[in-house]
Amino acid sequence: MLKRIAALALAVASGAAVAQQYPTRNVSMLVPFAAGGPTDTVARVTAQAMGKPLGQTVVVENRPSAGGILAPEAVKNAKPDGYTILIWHIGMATTPALYRNLRFNPLTDFEYIGLINDVPMTLIARPNFPANNFKEFLAYIRANKDKVTYANAGLGAASHLCGMLFMSAIQTDVLTVPYKGTAPAMNDLLGGTVDFMCDQTTNTTSQIKAGKVKAFGVTSLKRVPSLADVPTLDEQGLKGFEVGIWHALYAPKGTPKPVIDRLVAALQEAVKDPTVNQRFTDLGATAYPVSRVNPAALAAHVKAEIDKWGPIIKKAGVYAD
Repeated sequence: MLKRIAALALAVASGAAVAQQYPTRNVSMLVPFAAGGPTDTVARVTAQAMGKPLGQTVVVENRPSAGGILAPEAVKNAKPDGYTILIWHIGMATTPALYRNLRFNPLTDFEYIGLINDVPMTLIARPNFPANNFKEFLAYIRANKDKVTYANAGLGAASHLCGMLFMSAIQTDVLTVPYKGTAPAMNDLLGGTVDFMCDQTTNTTSQIKAGKVKAFGVTSLKRVPSLADVPTLDEQGLKGFEVGIWHALYAPKGTPKPVIDRLVAALQEAVKDPTVNQRFTDLGATAYPVSRVNPAALAAHVKAEIDKWGPIIKKAGVYAD
C-alpha cells in the first residue's frame, strides 16, 4: 500500500513538474487545409494569441488533403507531449459518416482542449455571374443545372457540407468541383472558372466587401453584423436553413493532463483577448464564451454534432473509402 501511495505521489509530482516546464520550445498547430483558407485564418489568429500565455511560439503547419483527414491522422500518431496539436472545424464530427475506412476515431483518439469560435457561411458566386439577387440566382441554377458548377474544398469540408444541404434544400443537383482546400477553390471562383460556392465568412467577408464576388445570402438565422447588407437564406425563402461551422483544438490521446490544462488556459486567454475578438468579429465569426472553452464542453459538442450530421450524410449517400 505504501509503495502504491508513493508511486501516486511521484506521478502527481512528475505531472506538476511537466506543467511547470511545458512548453520549452515551439508548439506546432496542424491545420487540415491549405494556407489562406478560413480554418488557416482562424488558426493563425488563435496561434498568435496563445503564444503569449504559453511563452512560446505556436507555429501553424498546413497539412492539406482531400477532406482534411491527414492532419488529424498525424496528430493522432504524434508524441503525446503537447508539442503537436490540431485545429479543425466541423469535420471532426462529420468524417465518421463520410469515410468508410477512417483511420482515427474522433471520440477516442484525441484529448480535447476546447472550442474556439462559431462561423456562419455565405453563398457567393463569381463576379460576373448573371444573377443579381437570390431569386434570380435560384432561377438561373434551376434552369442551367447541367452546366452550373459548384466549388468546394473537398469531401467533408465545410463548403462541401453547406453545398450538399443547399442542393437538397432547393431540390436541384449541380456539378460539384472538389479542390484540396478553400484557397484554390476561391482563386478559381474569382477567376470565373467555377460558378458558385458556400464558404465561411472568415474567407469571404473581405472578398464580398471588396466587390470581388457576388453574395446571395448568409447561412445563419440572423444577419451577420460585418455583412449587414447580405440577407439570410432563411429570410429569402429557405426557411430554417442554417449551417454554422465551429473550430476547436485537440491533442494526441495520452497527453498529460497538466499539459492539457496549460493549453486550455492559453486558449481561454486567447478567446478573451479583445484583439482576437475584434478580428473574429471583422470576419463574421464569434468567439465562444470562456465557460465553453474546455475539454468537457468540447466533448459534449462533438458527440452532439456527430449525432446531428451522421443521419444527414448517410441519407445523402455521400461516402469515401
